[in-house]
Amino acid sequence: MPRPPSLPAPLKLSRADARRFALHATGLIQPHASVGAALAHHGFVQIDPINVCGRMHEHILRTRVAGYAEGDLHRHLHGPPDDAPFGAAVHPGPDRLAFEHFHPGRAVLVAFPLDAWPYLHAHMAHRRRSPDPWMGKLTAAERKLADRILGEITDRGALASEHIDDSTRSTNGWGNARAAKVVMDKLFAHGRLLIARRQNGRLVYDLPERVLPAATLAAPLPKPREIARWTAHLKLRQHRLVTLSRAELPLIADRVQPLTVPGCPTLYCLRGDLPRLDTAADLVAEPRLLAPLDPLIIDRRVVQALWDFDYTWEVYTPPAKRRRGYYALPLLAGDRFIGHADLKADRPTGRLRVVNRRCARGFAATPAIRTVATFLGLR
Repeated sequence: MPRPPSLPAPLKLSRADARRFALHATGLIQPHASVGAALAHHGFVQIDPINVCGRMHEHILRTRVAGYAEGDLHRHLHGPPDDAPFGAAVHPGPDRLAFEHFHPGRAVLVAFPLDAWPYLHAHMAHRRRSPDPWMGKLTAAERKLADRILGEITDRGALASEHIDDSTRSTNGWGNARAAKVVMDKLFAHGRLLIARRQNGRLVYDLPERVLPAATLAAPLPKPREIARWTAHLKLRQHRLVTLSRAELPLIADRVQPLTVPGCPTLYCLRGDLPRLDTAADLVAEPRLLAPLDPLIIDRRVVQALWDFDYTWEVYTPPAKRRRGYYALPLLAGDRFIGHADLKADRPTGRLRVVNRRCARGFAATPAIRTVATFLGLR
């Protein structure tokens, strides 16, 4: 493929320098000052409900936000926890700093800064037309229920699905569930409802105009090429050192710098990150446990080539085929991956159990495991 005219010649980096750059650019050497700063830098943080030894987003942020405490992301999203009755507005739109929605290319729930909102509309519209039972278009029966739910939320305020009086069932593509829950989830995916808060583990939905600031809702909608460019840029913001497809590269050639690293495919970074190549920041030598889907390691091809680390999150791997364990966290020391620890929080006893661990000779995993235990308030 010919090089776009706006793309500079590749810079040559050693694998060690590329690893150091990746650690620095993804916030693992010099932590961000706040959750808001991390969101602005990375573009989003993936949210995952599985809670074996802390949730995915907590592990992503505890290693890259100074003083991060469990629950800080949702406090940033929705304000402090509140036991207000359902129907009450606890976090008015003008105070909102971020929101939850689906990543346009991954179909996973993430926390976005407010400026992402206009770029999601086309994907919301696509879901409204999609025949996919998971978050796709409403059936005729679901449309009737949706009208009633929207009317009740308009009149009563933010509600969870159990506050809708309806006993019918529907399918969400994964199984059979209460129709009110399926419909509210779809209305969320379509952008007609948003998560106003989480209360006792339940999603509480409200109208977008009562969740997001008016200026965010009034932002002009971008054109398809602008959305594609934003999505490609989002990939760079999240991971900082990536491969780009033939479709992605022309969209952001004016923003990226190609890098040639021995044994690796052509990698790209943001030109704004180039000063980090010359920053002699000290590596964190003590072993640390990262999130299974940490921004540093989500691209298996890059991780294998750059770090000599073949890692797969095995939550969806059949037990007999797992190599590390159900929820094994990668273990990082300096610029090397040295093993993993499969952990499980035993909340009734207040202990963090080690199901399985592996650590390279000359290193110890125990201090990193203790750090996770302390973070979770466990022994």
